[in-house]
Amino acid sequence: MSKYTTLYQHGTLALLVPGLLEGTITMGQLLKRGDTGIGTGEGLDGELIILDGKPYQVNSKGKITVVSDKFKLPFANAHFARYSPLAELENVEQDDLNKQMLALSRAENTFFSLKVTGTFADIKTRAVVKSEPPYSTLAETARKQSIFTRDQIDGTLISYYSPQLFNGAAVGGFHHHFMSDDRKFGGHVLDFRLVKGEVSYQLFDTLEQHLPVDNKAYMEHDFEKDDIEGSIQASE
Repeated sequence: MSKYTTLYQHGTLALLVPGLLEGTITMGQLLKRGDTGIGTGEGLDGELIILDGKPYQVNSKGKITVVSDKFKLPFANAHFARYSPLAELENVEQDDLNKQMLALSRAENTFFSLKVTGTFADIKTRAVVKSEPPYSTLAETARKQSIFTRDQIDGTLISYYSPQLFNGAAVGGFHHHFMSDDRKFGGHVLDFRLVKGEVSYQLFDTLEQHLPVDNKAYMEHDFEKDDIEGSIQASE
């Protein structure tokens, strides 16, 4: 099992649905599992993107900081980057890019990551206001999100694709996060148009799923009553 073909995931998106938002892994622990990734902080405290081993947080005011090793997360993906060139694209909308990447990668039934570098237009991102205990549900917290936009900006998009079979454990389909080259704009991506950019991808044959078994709230929660799919679709 190669470290370059393994996707590490801490927690599940499903645990965010009822508001199990306590941080159960530190950034220091996560960085031992990869130099590239995405996630969210305790209480859904902003959106995170890890590039070249450096973890950036975009908070609900749009401020970007590099977080410490002690920063806690309830959910995150990470891997060691070894991307391969896939395509050079111009003037492509988000939905079309997603479809083209599925067709080119021929990897609809497994996990992979995309890295897109270039110029983006009409890009819209979001970050959520941090929730405090007792935590709100994912749907309630998502209503307090802040939206950020740029007409045109250069940057890097990191995305993870998960097969629909795994929806709930992760986002079935693509989950995009963005960081600008000047490190002044980013977040969870809602929409964009790629003006011109290079797309590379990395295929995973192994999902290493790590669950917070030391967290009492998680271990005792009954997920049967949660609308996992509906909540994830509404918040993504």
